[in-house]
Amino acid sequence: MALSEFEVKRILKIMGVFIEKHRPSVEIRDQLDHAYTFKGQSIEIYELRPYWNDPSDQIESPIAEITYVKSKKNWKLFWQASDLKWHGYEPHPVFKTLEECLDVIDKDEYACFWG
Repeated sequence: MALSEFEVKRILKIMGVFIEKHRPSVEIRDQLDHAYTFKGQSIEIYELRPYWNDPSDQIESPIAEITYVKSKKNWKLFWQASDLKWHGYEPHPVFKTLEECLDVIDKDEYACFWG
C-alpha cells in the first residue's frame, strides 16, 4: 500500500529541513554536498563529491537508508558497512517516527553515518 499524498508531503518537508541542516557552506558545495532520494517507501541519504579524475561527474556515497513499513507503522534504519551491504542499525533498528530515526542519524553515536 502506497503512502498518501499528505504523508509524502510531510516526509519531503521533514527531509528538506534535515538535509539543509547537514549541507556544508555554499562555498564548498561543488566539492562536498549532502542530498537524499525518496522512492516508494524508502529514503536514501547520501554524500555527493566530484570524481577526482573527472570533476564534471559526481559520485554518491550512501550515508543511511530509512524504510517505512506501513503494515507495522514504523521506520527501519539501515547503515552501509565496509562490505557495501545495508545492515539494520543496532542497537535500535526500528522507530515509531521519522523524526526519531533522523535524530539517531544526526547524533551518530556509533559513527555509522557521518564517519
